[in-house]
Amino acid sequence: MSFAIILPFLKPIQHLLETETVSEIMVNPDSTVWIEEDGQIQFLSGIHFADGALLTGLEVIANKFGKKLDADSPILNLRLPDGSRMAALIPPVVHPAPLLTIRKFTSRNFTMADLVEREMLTAEQATVLAESVRRGDNVLISGGTSSGKTTLLNVLADCIPVAERILILEDTAELRIRKPHVVSAEAQLDTHKTQIGFGDLLKAALRHRPDRIIVGEIRGAEARIFLDALNTGHRGSLSTIHANSATDAISRLTALALRGHAIGDIATTQAEAERSLDMIAHVTRDGGIRRVTEMYAVRCASDASI
Repeated sequence: MSFAIILPFLKPIQHLLETETVSEIMVNPDSTVWIEEDGQIQFLSGIHFADGALLTGLEVIANKFGKKLDADSPILNLRLPDGSRMAALIPPVVHPAPLLTIRKFTSRNFTMADLVEREMLTAEQATVLAESVRRGDNVLISGGTSSGKTTLLNVLADCIPVAERILILEDTAELRIRKPHVVSAEAQLDTHKTQIGFGDLLKAALRHRPDRIIVGEIRGAEARIFLDALNTGHRGSLSTIHANSATDAISRLTALALRGHAIGDIATTQAEAERSLDMIAHVTRDGGIRRVTEMYAVRCASDASI
């Protein structure tokens, strides 16, 4: 099965890894175990790792994936064979035991019809977004943590014409784009190898003739390179960003683009961000329900609110 490679080291939570309805597993430094199931967070009593067992297991898992995890490199992010994501922190940055989160991408096979049926999208919103992606608009998906941004991006990518070459750039690979001509690249920030930052990766990828650029999440100074790409003829980009609203997403993108760059000011960079984007879809999560609550047509500078 997909989790077989890590199961020997995570036996206390093996049954959770094998339960399809569990979407997220969280082991806190106080050794409590929490899960997300059907959109609800719940505490599970009676599940415990023996002293030192989780730390030892994580070190072995990291080694198997070519990663480094020790007191000098206490952060681990990796993609499991089925595309699920594992993130861990170990002492000394957390106490007294490791912090582990596994996000299982059980929703990666959703279709647009599935999202409409689950009321994440209205039928009208689905039609507008699908047409926007098909014609090559630059679409940014904003929202908070676990709001459904990645799920929506995966589904929207289905609307990209089959003949187009798609380059996917992520820090930890988790997107599953169902198209024939897809090239995926992953940043290398916590391995024994030379560090390859997101900005380095994006700059290199632009030389490989992409028809579409999909950036898993814009979260740092790579936003500057991203805007440069959009302003030099690369159309049809999809990406996600953490923000509290559609308009806040523009402010967030502006701030990230200015980070670490001496050239540029807020007003000019924000105007550039607005000129680069066509549509922002903002997703929220309330009581376990994920829903697109805003659709902002950026170039028209008007709230579509479909």
